Amino acid sequence: MSAEQTRTRPIRAAGARGRVCSPALVALLIGTAVLYLWDLGASKWANAFYAAAVQAGSTDATAMLFGSSDAANAITVDKTPAALWVMDLSARLFGFNPWSMLVPQALMGVAAVALIYAGVCRLLGPGAGLLAGAILALTPVAALMFRFNNPDALLVLMLVLAAYCTQRACEKDASRWWLVAAGAAVGFGFLAKMLQALLVLPALGAAYLLAGHRPLRTRLLDTVLAALTVVVSAGWYVALVELWPAAARPYIGGSQHNSIVELALGYNGVGRLTGNEPGGLGNLNHDVGWGRLLGYGMGADIGWLLPAAVICIAAGIVLTRRAPRTDPTRAALVLWGGWLAVTAVVFSFMNGIVHPYYTVALAPAIAAGTGIGATLLWRNRTDIRAATSLAGTVVVTVVLAAQLLSRTADWMPWLRAAVAVGGVGAAALILVAGRLGPVAARVVAGVAVVSCLAAPAAYAVATAATPHSGALPSVGPSRGGGFSGGGLLSSPTPRPALIRVLSADADRFTWAAAVVGSNNAAGYQLATGAPVMAVGGFNGTDPSPTLDQFVRAVSEGRIHYFIQGRVMTMGRSDASEAKESVAIRNWVDAHFPAQTVDGTVIYDLTADISQPAHSAGQR
Repeated sequence: MSAEQTRTRPIRAAGARGRVCSPALVALLIGTAVLYLWDLGASKWANAFYAAAVQAGSTDATAMLFGSSDAANAITVDKTPAALWVMDLSARLFGFNPWSMLVPQALMGVAAVALIYAGVCRLLGPGAGLLAGAILALTPVAALMFRFNNPDALLVLMLVLAAYCTQRACEKDASRWWLVAAGAAVGFGFLAKMLQALLVLPALGAAYLLAGHRPLRTRLLDTVLAALTVVVSAGWYVALVELWPAAARPYIGGSQHNSIVELALGYNGVGRLTGNEPGGLGNLNHDVGWGRLLGYGMGADIGWLLPAAVICIAAGIVLTRRAPRTDPTRAALVLWGGWLAVTAVVFSFMNGIVHPYYTVALAPAIAAGTGIGATLLWRNRTDIRAATSLAGTVVVTVVLAAQLLSRTADWMPWLRAAVAVGGVGAAALILVAGRLGPVAARVVAGVAVVSCLAAPAAYAVATAATPHSGALPSVGPSRGGGFSGGGLLSSPTPRPALIRVLSADADRFTWAAAVVGSNNAAGYQLATGAPVMAVGGFNGTDPSPTLDQFVRAVSEGRIHYFIQGRVMTMGRSDASEAKESVAIRNWVDAHFPAQTVDGTVIYDLTADISQPAHSAGQR
């Protein structure tokens, strides 16, 4: 066996398992937990849109099952509710508060880091596993989303679990149930964020079909079985909602025809790619193309090690090109490289709604791909081609880090110079590392790793140290000492007098109030603890309730107040798409008296309907 083959040969699984509880791993997981859990409650309700749904699900079983925005079940959030179920259960056990809602998200991040470590460690040992785990933990968008209450935390954990199970399925004497488990994990990921979970399927299938030890015919049958498992583990819920009588469940938010299939395939599916999303806002970023992931919108979230991952994965495939078909290291590179390629292309060119934090789905592939590829290059450092590739990776990474840091030039300005000097120096030494002694070589490797991770780590710590609220949280240091996020999609924070008015006799009504838009409704609901109807769903464009339904609910005395809230009319959400919401607002304004409480205009819907509207008075 050649020296090259010896250095690229994977460590046996048994040996890797023996190091699974090493002190370094414990330190990695504790450090990750501290980063993700420290002062977690500072973000308060984080994304009020989902927090209100957790509040509802923690008190009402129907709201929990369907992911309703309120406990009276007017309308659901615009996602399948698996991520809400986790937070609902925590809130039921520990009471509804920011900590009980957000701690499960942070623990999912720790679990994802542990799985990345376990998968890479099985291939190349603890060092590679620690590198991969640290990269995931210190990716800024991971530090953002594993401290937030969006569905992305559960999605990422399920996809990492699916990748780990697929990797195990490729091992010698592995049971086909590992691949079935991978399919189940992807299916449950679908229940967190719908079609986005399916982006990893080509990579999982390619890795198993390439490297599985079973005969080709059996591998094909196993893949079909795993695909059926995806359908069953995701489809049972879709079937349940579609077959449930519409009158006995909330309206499916984000759809135009009260259909979860439409939601999955339209607003949260093909519409995200084409931009043709009925009821959506369209893509307001105007940055479609290859540069998006490194641009001003997404670069600080995920760009730090993206080029490094591409280089390392490509180099790793070259280094393992002569390995047997079943080589598990090459299979892992195909898996993580395929995940990275498909997801990166989709995120770069999707024309519909896309937000920078979506890129957390790229973080595991970048972490594992870099950990595997960099380790293979290091082990082959006596070959000048491998040493040059690794040195080039370090230079590209620190130059990109300096450029990304320059976008917040007044924040830690010394860090740019430090990572550049350290990285370039380490890269130069890597070129001769094959001739250095073991201790010196480890020092060079350490300087290179620290130089490459220092900038994203600092950004991740700054992200964790900044409270985040609203639907559009952002990474990096606070821009003024307050909350990060908010703005266009933020929720109102009512003042005490308005809270007292809305809360008074709230238990006599099905809904204490109604307001256009789920974010508006969430703010009032979280403040009062009483159900608030979100007219028109998230964007105010869902046709629920219709004007007739709303008038009937008012005549039956089920809604106490109507709140005049801000309505989004930009992009595609024009008056024609929000016609029911506009009609309801106009009808209320024409038939009920208005009053201003703490600067907010409200209408008492229990007043005489024949009474004409009058100018808003002060209260």
